[in-house]
Amino acid sequence: MTQLEVRTRRVHWAWWVAGVSFIALLGAAGFRAAPGVLIDPLHQEFGWSRGTISLAVSVNLVLYGVISPFAAALMERFGMRKVVASALVLVAAGSGLTVVMTASWQLILFWGIFVGVGTGSMALAFVATMTSRWFVKHRGLVSGVLTAAGATGQLVFLPVVANMATTVGWRWASLVIAAVALLVVPVVLIFLRDHPSHVGTTALGATTPEPPPAPNKGAARRALQVLGTSMRSGTFWLLAGGFAICGASTNGLVGTHFVPAAHDHGIPMTTAAGLLALVGIFDVAGTIFSGWLTDRIDPRWLLGAYYALRGGSLLLLPGLFGPSVEPPMWAFIIFYGLDWVATVPPTVALCRDRFGMSGPIVFGWVFASHQLGAAFAATAAGATRDHMGSYDFAWYGAGLLCMVAALMSVAIKRQKIAA
Repeated sequence: MTQLEVRTRRVHWAWWVAGVSFIALLGAAGFRAAPGVLIDPLHQEFGWSRGTISLAVSVNLVLYGVISPFAAALMERFGMRKVVASALVLVAAGSGLTVVMTASWQLILFWGIFVGVGTGSMALAFVATMTSRWFVKHRGLVSGVLTAAGATGQLVFLPVVANMATTVGWRWASLVIAAVALLVVPVVLIFLRDHPSHVGTTALGATTPEPPPAPNKGAARRALQVLGTSMRSGTFWLLAGGFAICGASTNGLVGTHFVPAAHDHGIPMTTAAGLLALVGIFDVAGTIFSGWLTDRIDPRWLLGAYYALRGGSLLLLPGLFGPSVEPPMWAFIIFYGLDWVATVPPTVALCRDRFGMSGPIVFGWVFASHQLGAAFAATAAGATRDHMGSYDFAWYGAGLLCMVAALMSVAIKRQKIAA
């Protein structure tokens, strides 16, 4: 028996898998969030408009979501380990190649397509797949912890990327991201396992062993079949619509444009990036707590409360910007951090509960709508800033949409749906 096997007998394999999943998700979030602090450096060096740069971010966001259900189906076919390792290599290639770009279409190709597909393959459908296979007990809590990895990724990377972009240049920041992505690959290959039966155990909390899912040779067909079936349900459209608004109000708007918006009001870019990273700190606590609540409270009501509170905070945000960071802005950062992706655990739970074994792929499609909303908001907010000189209308519009998402969430029905 090897030393590794001895250690894993003492700790359930599910926790090793959760740990390496956290690392991969942490990296993916940091890689995807980096463009938010590169908008101004790219604008200054190449003269590209913020709308043009935001288009590359939007492509990244769309692919980050659209690839998710296909990645979930590929994990059924080839296993999580192969898919995640390949995704990390693709992220490294995309980020590294940006240092030689000379035209805006190359930004779209490298950062938009390569990094978008790579990070999308390690997105939240991966969380749904892993927790469904490895956890029965603590499933909601682990979903919250892994979702919080996204916030931690921002916490780790954003201040570093912002500081490097303003001191040694954005190219070095891109190379650091590429190097970190490659360093995670061997960790994934050593510790990530596709199913409990592959290491002679059961899911944590399971009373009987489950066989691994049969390899699905038509991953794309499987993903599209699940979409076709789930689209017949009003529950799917309510979840997808609410999550589209979630993406618009987080990744698309705040994640992409908070730093340049704060800079417009005289706040240094590194300070603004630090504020956004602080959102990540509080999001860790908020999302883990949301996972804990999801195991105990009807997820529909949790979503309704999260969206309503988020909408109210966005309606207040335009009045909080100024040349210095005052206490009301600190309050916004803390509150928005607690609410940032607290929506994910209850959404994963609703997909799993309403759609059964197809839940991870259904969540992949729901998450695709999240990123479509984020992409729309990223482009629309950039265009708003270019043409109106202010982000105010973007903040107000997102706040009102969040109120709509709250109503959609509480309208979800209770019954399960075959998919």
